[in-house]
Amino acid sequence: MPYMRVLVVEDQRKMARFIQQGLGEAGYSVDLAETGSSAELMAAENEYDLVILDVMLPDQNGLDTARHLRNDGFEKPILMLTALSGTKDKVAGLDSGADDYLSKPFEFDELLARVRALLRRQTTGGVGSVLRFEDIEMDLVKRKARRANQELTLTQKEFALLEYFLRNPDRPLTRTSIAEHVWDARFDSDSNVIDVYINMLRKKVDQPFPTKLIHTVVGVGYVLKREPH
Repeated sequence: MPYMRVLVVEDQRKMARFIQQGLGEAGYSVDLAETGSSAELMAAENEYDLVILDVMLPDQNGLDTARHLRNDGFEKPILMLTALSGTKDKVAGLDSGADDYLSKPFEFDELLARVRALLRRQTTGGVGSVLRFEDIEMDLVKRKARRANQELTLTQKEFALLEYFLRNPDRPLTRTSIAEHVWDARFDSDSNVIDVYINMLRKKVDQPFPTKLIHTVVGVGYVLKREPH
């Protein structure tokens, strides 16, 4: 499964935590918003690969939130959640800019399947399911990574970290951006956890090979690039 960051917009805290925990266990990074307006602000400030949006929100209708997100330029998938299951309600949700619709109550496995399908559709329509840089190759569907045809045995976080590098080659990544994309918005980017994981990843991706690809950018963070000879 590819690493992805998800925004869940749900004012019922028990339901929101349930979704956050389930998606987190499945390897996704999840942020929560309780209102439509806060969701719009978070989507403007952060890069999300998917929004799960409840229709019934305390400040505004989820349909309006979906329209506002689209009008603001959010192009990633939106999955609507609602207790209303009529055809007209579903049509209204899709017309507002949603890509899929799931009626409450639902089995979490079905939610997870819908999330995977929407993200897969997005990935295959964009960069594809395989990421490559130099002699590194990552298959997002099979969750396998190789370098110089040697398989890399990575933990879930190491896989997510390498994926983020592969999606942003030759671009210096700050600790804050790494924290937000590989962990979540609540993560303390000032801790040394990121540096520890970078070192762990280097031991697997760089250390056994003659060419080093993960480099420190002093005062900024890290970058995946090939150093000129």
